[in-house]
Amino acid sequence: MPRTRIKICGLTRVEDVQAVVAAGADAIGFVFYPKSPRYVTPGQAASLIAAMPPYVTAVGLFVNASVAEVQAITAVAPLALLQFHGDETPEHSAALAQAVQTPFVQVFRVRPDTSHQDLLEYEQRYRAASPLFSSLLLDTYVDAYGGAGKVFDWSLVPEELAPRVVLSGGLSVHNVTDAVVRVRPYAVDISSGVEAAKGIKDASRVRAFIAAVQDADTIIARGNTP
Repeated sequence: MPRTRIKICGLTRVEDVQAVVAAGADAIGFVFYPKSPRYVTPGQAASLIAAMPPYVTAVGLFVNASVAEVQAITAVAPLALLQFHGDETPEHSAALAQAVQTPFVQVFRVRPDTSHQDLLEYEQRYRAASPLFSSLLLDTYVDAYGGAGKVFDWSLVPEELAPRVVLSGGLSVHNVTDAVVRVRPYAVDISSGVEAAKGIKDASRVRAFIAAVQDADTIIARGNTP
């Protein structure tokens, strides 16, 4: 049974990068959406990435960015993965990723009426559009960009799709064990759920969250699931 990967998003301080790495995160996210309270400049992101060791993935979050914007940011901040969190079409996302030759994750904001088929077709559209497409990130639909901090109905995720997705949306130390056991995603992504303030991570909450994910992996490995 492969372990669930963990991304902590919205970091703005070197000490938080160091704490998140020490806690065992697989990926760290940097927000390049200027309207976000977790926004960092390309130069700030470059300094934060410089504090990361090998084999921890630096992810850049973009919202409806242009090719020129992504090129300018990645020229300064060495990102290993792009995360598109806006209304990007398959063609737009493919063009952005192609311009900088970097794999990407595409958000899908799940509504209460989202069907299994909606998710499967959405994934197929992006996969067909670009060989650089990596995965869907499933978040909760709200009238905003960059993460809602609210939980959606996990039963809407098709069983055959779950091992390929990143699960997000309102995750916390209190619900992530249940989420991973139920959905069995490839990875989970959290930002506000491990913060002391917006853009400021709480190291103890990060450690507790990662431990809760590991608890879920142990439960699954032992076969102690519903």
